[in-house]
Amino acid sequence: MSQQTETAYQYIKERILDGTYKPSQKLIEAQLSQDVGVSRNTIKKALLMLARENLVELEKNKGATIKSYSMEEVVNYMQIRGVLEGLVAKNATQKITDSDVQALDQIVQQMKKFTEENDFDQYTLLNHEFHEIIYKASGNMQAVEMINMIKNQLKRINFRSLLLPGRNQESLQEHIRIYEALKNRNEKEAVEAVEHHVDHVRQVIVQNYQFLQ
Repeated sequence: MSQQTETAYQYIKERILDGTYKPSQKLIEAQLSQDVGVSRNTIKKALLMLARENLVELEKNKGATIKSYSMEEVVNYMQIRGVLEGLVAKNATQKITDSDVQALDQIVQQMKKFTEENDFDQYTLLNHEFHEIIYKASGNMQAVEMINMIKNQLKRINFRSLLLPGRNQESLQEHIRIYEALKNRNEKEAVEAVEHHVDHVRQVIVQNYQFLQ
């Protein structure tokens, strides 16, 4: 992949994930070419890559449209993610190190701070770091790849869910429960805590689907 294609790919992908480009929005190649400063052929290559990731839909003679998910699709994705996250938590409980636990503790303390400050951007970054530590500790990179694929599909929706009143405090408590289970190497509790967390996110999305789209 050329550097220009990578630049175009990242430019479009970031705007899909942060909600700048809306579900079902048509992407105009000429406008993207001007915005990114690359050729239309480069934009076509970038859009093809995004289509492979299921972030855009390509139709012959109609161009590219931002992928839109039905509630049923979102629920199915979250159910699959819950199973995978439970498996990863089980693996992580068996392999997690003291330094991993210490890193999780530091992240939880920072999450508390940013929850109090309603700093959703920083909280989201810490949330990502928290789960990455667990993923690496698990050693199950195949499951992690599938989880990350699902999280990428729903990243915009997941971020907006934190903006709902009280959701960031609930999320914090869910992460504290996961941390405590891993610290105590309690496999059963770790699996239950992670599955509860993912299922609660699913419930929040279903209850607020129109706002989160």
